[in-house]
Amino acid sequence: MPVISTNNAANSALNYLNQNSSHETNLLSKLASGSRIVQASDDAAGLAIGTQLTASAVVYEQDQTNVQQGTAILQSTDGALAQISNVLQRMMALATEAASGQVTNSQRSQDINTEYTQLKSEITSIVGSTTYAGQTLLSGSFLSNVKFLVGTLSTNFITISVASISVSTLLGTSSTVSTAATALTAINKINSAINTVTQSRAKIGAYESQFSFSSQDISTNIQNITSAASVIMDADVAQVKSTLSATDVKTQASVAALTQASQLPQELLRLLQS
Repeated sequence: MPVISTNNAANSALNYLNQNSSHETNLLSKLASGSRIVQASDDAAGLAIGTQLTASAVVYEQDQTNVQQGTAILQSTDGALAQISNVLQRMMALATEAASGQVTNSQRSQDINTEYTQLKSEITSIVGSTTYAGQTLLSGSFLSNVKFLVGTLSTNFITISVASISVSTLLGTSSTVSTAATALTAINKINSAINTVTQSRAKIGAYESQFSFSSQDISTNIQNITSAASVIMDADVAQVKSTLSATDVKTQASVAALTQASQLPQELLRLLQS
């Protein structure tokens, strides 16, 4: 029924124009952000799941850093122990030489024992200088019970426990090769020290292997979780662009319809004038 007091056609066209314009704005926001969920109302459940997945991925990325730092600490420790092992092998050679009967007491005390004593000091120097971020690795309590988080739960730890070492724990406080008798005693202590260092290196190697497998698992988790989050959170650009094109046509049609509807009262007034 044609009336001039209320333009129902214009109201209807305006309503559709507002809907299409709002939809078009939302689609443009998705294209601009690359996200399928621009606001919570787009997909509340998807937003909750996607946020949890993204948070898990962030945790795993930090776990990967933790593993890398743990590996670096272990490598530094193992490198220092390898040097100590080399020093002990040289000390074993000196002790074996000093224990032999062709060497004089003067040679033992002045020559061989002097180098032996210096090598003991070198072990002390290696122990003291092997640090990571200010923490000594071969002495003290840092590596006695250090935990590295490698998962999303507070219980997902790799715990490292490596015994601290020193010259006194390896060789005792009075190890010398100044006489044949003390040289024979030193040989036994050095053998024991080499075994101790070797066991520590083997333990560190096992930890490094554990970190390596953990790193591979973390990388796989990051890949899978990121992919799952992408399905929920990321916009399908082709689909959004296709929908945007269709919505744009509707918006233009709404504008045209509103323009046409706005002219209806004027057309009805012409009937009165005729």
